[in-house]
Amino acid sequence: MKTNYSYLLMIAFGLSIFTNVANADENLFGYVKGAEVLPEGAWELDQTITYRSDKDVGHYQAWDSKTEIEYGVTNKFQVSPYIRAQSIEVAGLLVDAYIPKDEDYGLRASGAGMELKYNFLSPAKDDFGLSGYLDLSYDWLDKHSGQDKDSYSLELQLLAQKYFFEGQMTWVGNVGIEATHADRGELSNLPAGFEWPTDPEMEIEFIAGTGVSYRFAPNWSVGVEALYESEYETEVNQERWSLFAGPNLHYGGEKWWATFTWFPQIVGGGAEIAGQSNHNRQLIEKTDQEFRLKVGFDF
Repeated sequence: MKTNYSYLLMIAFGLSIFTNVANADENLFGYVKGAEVLPEGAWELDQTITYRSDKDVGHYQAWDSKTEIEYGVTNKFQVSPYIRAQSIEVAGLLVDAYIPKDEDYGLRASGAGMELKYNFLSPAKDDFGLSGYLDLSYDWLDKHSGQDKDSYSLELQLLAQKYFFEGQMTWVGNVGIEATHADRGELSNLPAGFEWPTDPEMEIEFIAGTGVSYRFAPNWSVGVEALYESEYETEVNQERWSLFAGPNLHYGGEKWWATFTWFPQIVGGGAEIAGQSNHNRQLIEKTDQEFRLKVGFDF
């Protein structure tokens, strides 16, 4: 098994540059989003590393990296350009139309995008927070197979947030949709009879998530979060769905913050991989386990 340390260099780079910063908008959760935005003129560097593994058949593991710069345009409006990278290791796993062959490569640039967030109600000032969220992205590598794939996505969400016990406990809730247009290129030397469609595809995904975080000591919070996703295609209606949920641990210091989340798949359904033994999991486009580390530097 090849070990890849390239993703660590991105965190080290951020740590080496941003050493004199003040903490602003902390991400208490790894997957669900809060309604807070940065104040006008503030900047933040966020680095997210995600590890995905186990499809029940063969060997599968992948690392995803997202490096993002957030900027407070006004006290209500925030823009966040980002770049994505990935590494992947697949062996002994074939899935019609999704995973055509073994693959193994280190960290490669895989996509870029822009997040926009507008705050309608502040959770601190208005007792209940509500923001609109828009994510526009383009990816040129498929995160599931590692193959070339042009994907254009638009994601819209409403983000809710509320504080309890004078801010000691935080609740967030997300709901939204994502639309993706994808186009794959031709591949040679495919297994006999293997399906690899090259016509453009359109998918729509429904997203709902929630989380609760509790500050149990100065600078330290513990929480739990959950995310439900259901994917639909024009020809097959609902194609697959999954529910992930797990605990997280957050540290918020004066100069930086970090959140670590363990996010196992609780249950899932839809199309299955041939030979899949666990029939209560969605493993074609998901994995059984995910771990995520987010680190933020405000300046």
